[in-house]
Amino acid sequence: MSARAKASVFEPPGGILIWIIVVVELLTFGAGLVVFAVQKRSEPAVFALGHARLSQPVALANTVILLTGGWFMANALTRFRGEQHRAASAWTGAAMLSGFAFLALKGWEYADKLDHGLTLRHDSFFTLYWLLTVFHCMHVAVAVVILTVFRISLRRGNCTAAHSESFEAGGIFWHLCDLVWLLLYPVLYLLP
Repeated sequence: MSARAKASVFEPPGGILIWIIVVVELLTFGAGLVVFAVQKRSEPAVFALGHARLSQPVALANTVILLTGGWFMANALTRFRGEQHRAASAWTGAAMLSGFAFLALKGWEYADKLDHGLTLRHDSFFTLYWLLTVFHCMHVAVAVVILTVFRISLRRGNCTAAHSESFEAGGIFWHLCDLVWLLLYPVLYLLP
């Protein structure tokens, strides 16, 4: 077995850097959720009222949108690995659209909160709500940009097997956005 083949046996999909990013991001969001839990214990009435002011149907719709986008991305990766670049481009485009849909619906939700005076400084619940969800939205926006670059490369025929690690890393980042939302969704929207 060549040295390159031996090295690739120990290298995770997408390369080690994306997995370092995943761990750091999960620790960051995890710390935010711990702060949320501690504040919730110390101010249960504030958090109950804040929770009641969130829209569970909108959050559920966003959950479905992101999970569907994750399925689209998984299909894009499968098609890319099978060198079906036209299909990979279509699935990547669908994942991008789900990202735009998530951001648009989240933007509508943010506008509604602002219209009701529920700003970052309203109370501790909304401070944490804004910090956690805006940080997550920033990740989704970055993922959409990454997918846009991949889709353009696929459509131009510039994305080849040599780019597989980058494409895998982009897919992993997209799925990180899914995973983080699956942590935020129950804590913010489902658990009073």
